[in-house]
Formats: sequence, structure tokens, C-alpha cells
Amino acid sequence: MDKRKAFTTSEIKISNGASKRVLTGFTLVELLVVIAIIAILMAILIPALNQAKEHGKRAVCLNNLRQLTLAWILYADENDDKLVNGSAGHSEDGKPAWVEQDWKDGLERKSVPDQIIAVRAGALFPYTKNVKLYRCPVAYVGEIRTYSVVDAMNCAGPEAMVLTKRSKIKGPGERCVFVDDSDATSVHGWTVRYEKNAWHDEPPLRHGDGANWSFADGHSEYWKWKNPETRTFNPNNEPKWKKVKRPGDVDIYRARKAAWGTLPANTF
Repeated sequence: MDKRKAFTTSEIKISNGASKRVLTGFTLVELLVVIAIIAILMAILIPALNQAKEHGKRAVCLNNLRQLTLAWILYADENDDKLVNGSAGHSEDGKPAWVEQDWKDGLERKSVPDQIIAVRAGALFPYTKNVKLYRCPVAYVGEIRTYSVVDAMNCAGPEAMVLTKRSKIKGPGERCVFVDDSDATSVHGWTVRYEKNAWHDEPPLRHGDGANWSFADGHSEYWKWKNPETRTFNPNNEPKWKKVKRPGDVDIYRARKAAWGTLPANTF
């Protein structure tokens, strides 16, 4: 048997009784079926691929936060247990903040080269030596720093609750240090209300339905928000939203506990 004939040709009879080989092909219906199958497979695979891509970026972000927090710990170890100034761009006592000012009067970011200079001039850069650690992989073009220090970690807030010494942190595995801030990365630090169950700065939402955080013991975590309203509460970032109390909101309470530790009674 001619194998080439079996796979590539067929025979038809012509008028003189001889046979003629002709190439076989797909019909239009067969082509449409194949295209439909490919389209179905793509519809199934693309979301899975996108999800895998997001998980990869989230993992990079979590590693960035771990590295920054290790630098934060090393700084305290070499500075008599004192926490680095967490208020971005607001140096004090002759010592630089963890990053220098990378915003113009708090209204817009400086140019990319100036943002890089601000990162390199920060107090933590000698312990990191890598500008890329300050930026989440899903950041917008033009963002060099996407991470902020929470207020309680030597940044701002009620004086009695702001920590200045690492040894004073109770339950370090539950107290957050850095947050993967949203587009409105603070010129100071990331703020959530201490005295009531309310957001102040917008909830971090760079990674799908949640955010990445680092903690004072050096580990980092991804938190998926449980309340759907956390993702849609203030899509236009209107100032009035910062004053709205939201009793019983589990996402706010969780963020408050991680940021401040002990909270005032009856504020959930």
C-alpha cells in the first residue's frame, strides 16, 4: 500500500477508465467546527493564564514587602532599637525618613528620575540597594514607590499609640508595617482610623480583591477583602468617605487591629 496515498490523496475514475489522484481537504463546516473548538479552549484557558500571571505578580510583591521589612528590622538593630521614621519625605532630628519626598506638595508624583533619587536618599536604601523593591509589579507607569508604612510604626496618629521602639511591639506577627498602597500612595504613611471603625486612606486594592501586607516579625501576607463594599465603597475617592463610620465592617476592623493593635472599646 502506498502510505503517501493513504494520508494525502484519494482516487477518482475518469472517462477513459484510468484513475487520477486528487488532494483531499477540509470542508467549510469542518473548518468552522475546528475554529469553534479553538475559541472555546481559548475562553477556558485565558482566564486561568491571567490568574496564574496575577499570582506570580502577587508573589513578587510579597517578596518585595518581606525584603523591605527585613531592611526595616536591620535599621532598628543598628539604631538602638529605634524604628525608622515612617513618614515618607518628612525627615526629623537630622535623620532621613525611610524614603525622601517623592511627591510635589502632596498633589502629584515627581518625575521618575526624581522619585528614584528620593528612594536612594531614604534611610532604608543602604539596607536594600535595590530600587525595584519599592515598586509593586502591577504599579502604574510612572510609579516608583507603591509601598507605605502604617501610621503606628513611627509615622503619625494618636501619640500614645505610635511606636518608636521595635521592642515595644506586642505580637509582632500580627502588627503590620508596610502596605501595598493603592494609586494614592501617601506622602506620609497609610492611615486607618483608630478611634472608630472607618477608613481614612482608601483600602489597598492592587491585587484583585485584596492587598499585600508585611508584619513586624518579617513575614508578609495577602488579605482578600470579605466585604464586597470594600472594593466599591468610594470608586471616585471623594473626601467625604473618610468621615463615614461603618459599624461591623470586618475589613476595616481587621486593618485597624493590624495597624494599631489594641483598639478603643466598643468601636467595632
